[in-house]
Amino acid sequence: MYTHNILLSKLKGDIMVFKIKIQNLIIIALLVITIFISSFVYYDQNLANTVSATDKKFIKYVEFNVPYSLMDYALKCDVKSHSTENKLNWIELIAYLASKYGGEFSKYKAKHLDALIAKLNKGSTMEELTKDMKYYNYYLEAYTAVLGGLVGEYEIEQPVKDEPGKKVWVKKYGLMGFSPIAKGYDYSHYDDFGDSRSYGYKRKHLGNDLIGQVGTPIIAVEGGVVEALGWNRYGGWRIGIRSFDKKRYYYYAHLRKNFPYKKSLEVGSEVKAGDVIGYLGRTGYSDTENTNNLTTPHLHFGIQLIFDESQKESNNEIWINVYNLVRLLNRNKSETVKNLETKEYNRVYDIKY
Repeated sequence: MYTHNILLSKLKGDIMVFKIKIQNLIIIALLVITIFISSFVYYDQNLANTVSATDKKFIKYVEFNVPYSLMDYALKCDVKSHSTENKLNWIELIAYLASKYGGEFSKYKAKHLDALIAKLNKGSTMEELTKDMKYYNYYLEAYTAVLGGLVGEYEIEQPVKDEPGKKVWVKKYGLMGFSPIAKGYDYSHYDDFGDSRSYGYKRKHLGNDLIGQVGTPIIAVEGGVVEALGWNRYGGWRIGIRSFDKKRYYYYAHLRKNFPYKKSLEVGSEVKAGDVIGYLGRTGYSDTENTNNLTTPHLHFGIQLIFDESQKESNNEIWINVYNLVRLLNRNKSETVKNLETKEYNRVYDIKY
């Protein structure tokens, strides 16, 4: 009887232990299932966010290959028509021809632009003429991002004839973007966009080199906000300026050793088109700040297009060929004067827009 009771107690104890183990296994299984479900939900949510981000509808590629002759002629037609009933828009004209040519401007002839303008002057609208053009809206948005801040109404100071030192404000319409090189300073350049560069790593040249003399005043092409100011191992002393509409990021690099910038500039500063922002030099290609490692003094000038903030500093940046644009801007140069006390250069004629 005693032995029977001992066996019975042991059996009950084993059953109790077994129940506890089963309960623990159930708890562990529930925890594993909960973690799995939570992880799946987290992954699914992040996947949804990723898909949502990648599915954003914005332009991801632009090849700006508009010839200088077309920009020049379209701009002249725009300015000439400004005070007429049939006001033309030079960017719309260029976008129309881009759609007509499929982006191949080797087909461009001035008579094609004349024919388009004739239709518009006879009462046709751009909406009517482009309704069957599949890519017109793409080209219009892309070229507006490139050229949108360069033409418009503005006021600029001008000297008064026969009254030295006196200036008056004059209202104008036309090209209000400036050459990146100040008036009176020679420079040379060629179409070197896309050329190979090897310092640091093999890469393409994403700008245009304007070769000139050390100390040449560098000009803000367009008004905007300084977003970058300081040393970069590739660009040396450089300035990055974002246009007010945030579509363009202007990059000016290889500025002068010891005195690269306008002293008042800092990140967040606002500049106007035609302002002096820095001075041409040959810094860069070094991890050591303030190093002259370039043989030829020049300004590296580039423009990045930004349709979405995710493109700003990423592997999906859009840099355009600015060679023909620099040629166009060359007709509008900012006159500067040196302050002998501060050694700074300042613009002579201010602008309002």
